[in-house]
Amino acid sequence: MTRGLEYIISNTDMGWVGILGSVKGLLRTTLPQRSAQAARQLLGDRVNYAIWSPGSFGGLIERLRIYFSGHRTTFPDELDLSGATPFQREVWEITRLIPYGETRSYTWVAERVKKPKWVRAVGQALARNPLPIIIPCHRVIASDGKLSGYSGGVEMKRHLLNLEAAVNTR
Repeated sequence: MTRGLEYIISNTDMGWVGILGSVKGLLRTTLPQRSAQAARQLLGDRVNYAIWSPGSFGGLIERLRIYFSGHRTTFPDELDLSGATPFQREVWEITRLIPYGETRSYTWVAERVKKPKWVRAVGQALARNPLPIIIPCHRVIASDGKLSGYSGGVEMKRHLLNLEAAVNTR
């Protein structure tokens, strides 16, 4: 289960981020943290069995730096969602399609996964998103436009949405 794990921790304009991946793809990314140690800790216990690999991940660190410095970029990376339920994978795949600088509601996501009454379950799946930014769950908001729960806190969610909105208005 831990064979072939690699990781990297690097600094961006917003703080330290960590990436953990397997031979299948990305397993976990962190939101910016105040220290490299905090980012490493958020990668979870599997990082203890991973190899430090700064040359891996196909330029993802550079694309995250670009993103956090306020510029548009894409994240076409392969994902390893093998630890997720089929429902979580479906929610995350739909969420990944939300365009940069745009938002959708939890209801919208629930309708796309053909479970329109499962709005709360969509929120719970997004709360377990192991790949923030790559799977842009910050772009999912309440139907009334309010910002609700986010693993990095509502202020981080607001900051990311404002960052993307500023790029779209340039």
